[in-house]
Amino acid sequence: MYTRTYDNRHHQAVHNQLIPSLILHFFQSLDRAAKLKMGDWSNGLCGCFNNIGMCIFTYVVPCYTHGKIAEAVGDDCLLCGLVLLVPLLNIYALITTRGKVRESKGIDGSLISDLFFICCCGFCAIMQEAQEMSVSTPLGAGESIART
Repeated sequence: MYTRTYDNRHHQAVHNQLIPSLILHFFQSLDRAAKLKMGDWSNGLCGCFNNIGMCIFTYVVPCYTHGKIAEAVGDDCLLCGLVLLVPLLNIYALITTRGKVRESKGIDGSLISDLFFICCCGFCAIMQEAQEMSVSTPLGAGESIART
């Protein structure tokens, strides 16, 4: 009977120390997760008009802009630019490149959201990526018109 009483008191003491420790650990984990929150795009999806020259250039020659974005994330510029001319493969390339841009900049998102933006607003999505990666057009056609 003495051992049983000792075991119960010992168990109660361990229990009383463990629960507050677990609660403290849980809240510390939440605090760390809040500090590691993913970023957001620096320009909105319809922010393409912030740089009207780049917007027009991307509308006329999207393969150049996409190639430069791919180059900025470490892929081959020419190959990624030309793949936009191949149906269905172009969607895969655009989604993959958008995912790499998000990953390199720490932007929150998913494959589904990338697919949605590429299919519904393809040119705007390319412009958003180009602005995020600071891609410019040849001959300075994509200079920003933002007032200072």
